[in-house]
Amino acid sequence: MQRSLLVTGGARGIGASVARAAAQRGYRVCVLDLDRSGAEDIAREIDGAAVVASISDTATIQQSLDASGWPDVLVNNAGIVRFGPLVGLTADDWRAVVEINLTGTFLLSQLVARHWISAGTAGAIVNITSMNGVAPGPNAGAYGSTKAAIALLTQQMAIEWGGHGIRVNAVAPGLIDAGMSEAIYADPVTRHARESKVPLGRLGVGDDIANAVLFLASQEASYITGQNVLVDGGVTMSMIANLPRPKSVDSVGGAGD
Repeated sequence: MQRSLLVTGGARGIGASVARAAAQRGYRVCVLDLDRSGAEDIAREIDGAAVVASISDTATIQQSLDASGWPDVLVNNAGIVRFGPLVGLTADDWRAVVEINLTGTFLLSQLVARHWISAGTAGAIVNITSMNGVAPGPNAGAYGSTKAAIALLTQQMAIEWGGHGIRVNAVAPGLIDAGMSEAIYADPVTRHARESKVPLGRLGVGDDIANAVLFLASQEASYITGQNVLVDGGVTMSMIANLPRPKSVDSVGGAGD
């Protein structure tokens, strides 16, 4: 039987990569996005379906899924950021990021989980977090805080819903040349500076995230739940490697000391 997958924020960037990769693996894909033309374009390209709605508009989403079919896999990818220093961040910008990133992830997951539990079916949820939810970046506003909160929410969902056959995991992208980050990497100087700090020597692409998402959604990951998997080329753990270090200390001590 063909499995189905719903991806939010699927009209572009990482969400579109997930939609394309899922379709290539045989999923029936539904793309949810506020961008009607973008969602419909991706849906047409992959022979899928499109739902045009905000992720917090659960009434519209439920009506659409009742009509078209509920997914076996939910990928919570939709998110926004409002860049700027915290001292200048407005309450409206803070609330907007929290509402979409955190509250939207919760509401849609709750809606889908309730359906699965009522129907007695198993399912998998994969939330998109961020390396900024593990290590903060300057001037990211509420973004990192919401991503850290989603990582803990992932764990809470996993322990509460595991008994119903629902697995919940997260993927934390690093420096990915897709979606919201495309404007950053359009500057060649910034691109080179960032690439040079990644242990694997390159920026990530949308397919790197899609592959991790689809692994966690698959039966190969049937005993994995509550995890937040960093897909970042090693950059999050490389802070000390990027700090200056005198060569003399590398020769201190000898073999066997």
